[in-house]
Formats: sequence, C-alpha cells, structure tokens
Amino acid sequence: MTSVEYLGSYRLTQSEACFKLGRDSVLLSKFCTLKPNWKVCDLGTGIGSLLLLVSQREERLDRTGIEIDPVAAGLARQNLADNGLSGRIITGDLRDQSLVPGDQFHLVISNPPYFRAGSGKSGGTARMDDTCPVEDLCRRAGQLTRTGGRFALVYRPERLAELFAALQAARLEPKRMQLLAYHREKAPYAVLVETVKDGGPGLEILPVQYQEP
Repeated sequence: MTSVEYLGSYRLTQSEACFKLGRDSVLLSKFCTLKPNWKVCDLGTGIGSLLLLVSQREERLDRTGIEIDPVAAGLARQNLADNGLSGRIITGDLRDQSLVPGDQFHLVISNPPYFRAGSGKSGGTARMDDTCPVEDLCRRAGQLTRTGGRFALVYRPERLAELFAALQAARLEPKRMQLLAYHREKAPYAVLVETVKDGGPGLEILPVQYQEP
C-alpha cells in the first residue's frame, strides 16, 4: 500500500513496505552544506527522501543513491522520475566498492540505522545497525568523498565516541555538530554531524535545536 506526501513542490510516494520519511532526514537535509552542481551520494537512500529534500534547496545536483532493498530502490527511482529529477539509484550493499568509484563526491549524506544491534532500543529492524555497523558506513563514506568533500549524517548522541573514532579512521574530520531535542526538559535524542575529508582539527558546536512548536 502506498501513500503520497508533498515536500514543497516535490511529490514523495511512500510504501508500507519501506522505511518512511522522518524528522531526522528533514533536519539533516537542512543542516548539510550544499552548493550548485555538487555530486551528492546518499548511502542507504531508501525511497529517495533525502535526495528530494536536498534538491529542494538546490536542484542543480548530480544525484546518486545506494540502497540494498530492491523495493525501496525501485521507489527511489520512481520518486526521482516523478519529479523530473535526474539521478541514479544503485541497488546493492553500500559497502561493495565495485558499485561506485571512490574519491568523487562533494557531499555524501546518510540517515543510517543508528541503534546498536541487540540494544533493545525501539525503532524496528530498519533502525538496527547489524547490517551495516558504523565503522563500515564511515569507511565507505570516506572512500566515496573527494579530498575536501563532506560527509554529513544523523546519529545517536550516546554513540558519539564510537562515531568520531570511526570517522577519523576514515580520514573524515568532524567540523560541525548539532544536538537535536524534542523539548528543553528532554535530553537530546539525535545529533547531526558534518565532516570534511582530510580536514584540519576544529569542531564547531551549534546551539541545540529544539522541536518545540
């Protein structure tokens, strides 16, 4: 069963069989650095939501998405085509280096599974990282990003130590970070991080973004 949501002028078709658009992707699309004519790759693109969201900010992009689920990948292709956007959606495991050549993207983005497998956290199987641990995700992002290019993702605050270790092992230096919280009385539930490949040290910590009305 499918449903349609409108993202500005874009039409997003979603399916009950695939992970749906969430708040994290919307906030990540607004947070990441983006410039005209950049080559952008979305790791674990799902139904293509993030590619549509960044295209709202800048339509002149070279878009690539990698998605292991063939149903979601097919829907991502449909969503690009339905909105008259060019791009390629590749079906396969993002860790497979033969799928896409490395050292070419200005921006790599990802809203990955960020709960540790077996942790008992909520979110369902689509949010568990047993299929792609953070070390594998960051390693592949580092391979795909060109020198001076950026990798931006959303993750869990309690896993920042292991995230930063994985990023730096992949030559991705954290440069910007913003915590996300639902209310001022609540602890942050997520964190946005943007890195630069082979960047120098220096991390800008932005004010906490609250989701209060």
